[in-house]
Amino acid sequence: MSEQSTRSVERAMSLLADVCEKGSTSLADASRAVDLAPSTALRLLRTLEASGFVRRDEGGNYRAGSRLMQLGARALGNESLIDVCHDEMVGLEEATGESVYLSVAGHADSAVYISIVEGSHSVRHANWVGRTIPLDGSAAGLVLQGDTPDRGFVIVERGIERDVTALAAPITASGRVVAAISILVPSYRLSDASAQQCGALLASAARRLSAGLTDGTIL
Repeated sequence: MSEQSTRSVERAMSLLADVCEKGSTSLADASRAVDLAPSTALRLLRTLEASGFVRRDEGGNYRAGSRLMQLGARALGNESLIDVCHDEMVGLEEATGESVYLSVAGHADSAVYISIVEGSHSVRHANWVGRTIPLDGSAAGLVLQGDTPDRGFVIVERGIERDVTALAAPITASGRVVAAISILVPSYRLSDASAQQCGALLASAARRLSAGLTDGTIL
């Protein structure tokens, strides 16, 4: 690799690190942080955006992209992540009787289900492990993109499936979202009160998992 190519890679990695450390940053702030001309920073950020490593939000700021989150989850190890989350998922199923999923960011603005603990009800959500869903319009997708309200979970009624309500909460490691844990319920069976109860249980489980991943106690 030529010295110029090496320098470009180093600059791109510096920009990527700045985006990840700040969570959200403008072109001007990113270029200043890594001591680059705005035109150079823009060119490199566009390359990173085209590869899915960063994305631009509605305000024009740069954030970690789906490809980066996917690789982060893989670096953590999907199999390890499944093992780490299994007991909490079982606990959620036992408390609610509903199917509990674990998902990570996939390619092209999608999420992929990587694990399930099936519900005990005779009518329950079918096993979608291995299937992808769009980030936009799905509960798991919202939390994987960092769009989780202060209560710690989101509810999407009749989103991907017309007769299903999905609840999801983010699992984080060192402040970054690495996965989503979700409960999928036939909508007819979920009242406002039970939805809030399920959401609270889900958020608590996600917080425990996140704390363990961050401090290393469950790795």
